[in-house]
Amino acid sequence: MRKAVVGAAVVGTAAVVGVAALVVRQRMKRCGKWARAMALLKEFEEKCATPEAKLKQVADALTVEMHAGLASEGGSKLKMLISFIANLPTGDEDGIFYALDLGGTNFRVLRVQLRGRGGVVHQEIAEVSIPPALTGGTSDELFDYIAEKLANFVAEEERLFHQPPVKQRELGFTFSFPVMQTSINSGTLIRWTKGFAINDAVGQDVVVELTKALKRKGVEMRVAALVNDTIGTLARGRYTNNNVYLGVILGTGTNAAYVECAQAIPKWHGPLPKSGEMVINMEWGNFRSSHLPITEYDHALDVGSVNPGEQIFEKLTSGMYLGEVLRRVLLRMATEASFFGDEVPSKLKDPFILSTPDMSAMHQDTSSDLREVDNKLRTVLEIRNTPLKTRRVVVELCNIVATRGARLAAAGILGILKKMGRDTPQEGDRKTGIAIDGGLYEHYTEYRKCLENTVGQLLGEKTASSIVFEHSTDGSGIGAALLAASNSL
Repeated sequence: MRKAVVGAAVVGTAAVVGVAALVVRQRMKRCGKWARAMALLKEFEEKCATPEAKLKQVADALTVEMHAGLASEGGSKLKMLISFIANLPTGDEDGIFYALDLGGTNFRVLRVQLRGRGGVVHQEIAEVSIPPALTGGTSDELFDYIAEKLANFVAEEERLFHQPPVKQRELGFTFSFPVMQTSINSGTLIRWTKGFAINDAVGQDVVVELTKALKRKGVEMRVAALVNDTIGTLARGRYTNNNVYLGVILGTGTNAAYVECAQAIPKWHGPLPKSGEMVINMEWGNFRSSHLPITEYDHALDVGSVNPGEQIFEKLTSGMYLGEVLRRVLLRMATEASFFGDEVPSKLKDPFILSTPDMSAMHQDTSSDLREVDNKLRTVLEIRNTPLKTRRVVVELCNIVATRGARLAAAGILGILKKMGRDTPQEGDRKTGIAIDGGLYEHYTEYRKCLENTVGQLLGEKTASSIVFEHSTDGSGIGAALLAASNSL
C-alpha cells in the first residue's frame, strides 16, 4: 500500500515536472521566435539606413542624371521634359480663367477668378464621371462629351455670376497621360493608361482634338497651356511667392519640376525665350542609382509590379508603395517568426491591402496603448489580440519605411538645388521657395516633418534659412488656370 502511494507521488511529480518542462520549452520557443523577429527588424533597419553621406551621394547622382537628361533625349533615366513654359505666374494676373483637369475616368472643370496680388478670390469646381463606353470608343466621342460638359458649366457660371460675354475664354488643360509636348499648348498622345483604350487618339495632338470638339459644341475657348500636375504645383506656388523655383508632388506617385536656365539645356534647339528660363518636367520617379538603399522587399515589389525595373525612386518614396513595403516586412516576420501567432494571418498575404494612410495612422498613434495600431490590425488585416510590444514593433517598422522615403525625397530636392546653384548660402535676402502638393505630404505629418528637417540638415543651418516650403494645393486645377492666365493672349 505504501509503495503504491509512493509510486503515485512519483508519477505525480513526474507529471508536474513534465508540464513545467513543456512550459519552459514553449517560453524558450516564444523567446526564440521573438529574437528572430527582432533580428529581422534590425536587419531591415540597417538596410534602409540613410546616413547623411549616403543621401549626399544620392543627390550627386541625381544631379549627374539631370545634366545627362538635359543634354539629349534618352541620355538619362530622367526624361527631363521641356515643358515650353517660359512664363510662370507673376502674381499680377487678373480676370477669370478656366481649367480642365483630365486625370482618369473623372475630370474636373474649374472657373478661377484672379485679382492680382489679391490672389484667388473665387473658384467654382464641377466633377464629371466619364461613361465607361467612352473610355474605349473614339476620340471624337470622348472630347465631344468633355466639351459638352464644359459648355454646360460655362453657361451655368455665366448665369449665376452675370458675367458679360467675353470674346475669348482661356483654358489650362491638365492632361495626365503620356504626351510628347511640342509647344506650350500642343502635345501628341503617346499612349493611354488608367483603363483608356481609344486607338484613334494615339499619335494625335490632344489640344487639337479638344479644340475641334469645343468648336463643334459652340464653346468660345482657347487652350492656352497644356500642363501636368507637377508644373501646375510650381505655378500655384509661384503665384503667391515669386521666389518659388521648384515644384514637387508627393502623393500616390511623385514627380518634380523646376525652373532651368534656358541656355543650360543643350537639347533645346529653338529660340531662347525672352525670360531666359524654361520649366523642366523631370519625371524623377524613374531615377535610380546604386546609392539607393534597396532591400529584398523592394526588389520583390518591383519584380511583381506592372512596370518592373521602372519608377524605382517612386517605389521607395511615394504613397502608392510605402504601405505595401510595410506589409511585405510584416508577412515575412509572421512567416518566419510567428510575429502574430502560430498562424500567418491570411489577409496579410493580399498585395496592397495595407495602404499608406493606414500606415500613417499607425505611425502617428500617440495613445499609451497604441489603440489605433490595434484598430488597423483588426479592421484591415483581421489580426486580433496583439500584445503591446508587438504593436510597438509595428510602429517602429512604419517609422523605418517612412523615414527612408522622406529622407530620399529630401536628397532628391538637394540634387535639384545643386543643379540650380541654390545649395549654398544665398546673397542678401535671396530665398528659394519649394512648392509641394500631394496627399502624402499634406496628411502624413511625420513624413512631412522628416522631409523638411532632412533638407535643412543636408544644406546646413545657414543655407537652410533661405529655403521656404509652400504647401501648394490643387496644382492640377488652380495651377492650370494660373498657367492659362500667364500665357493668355
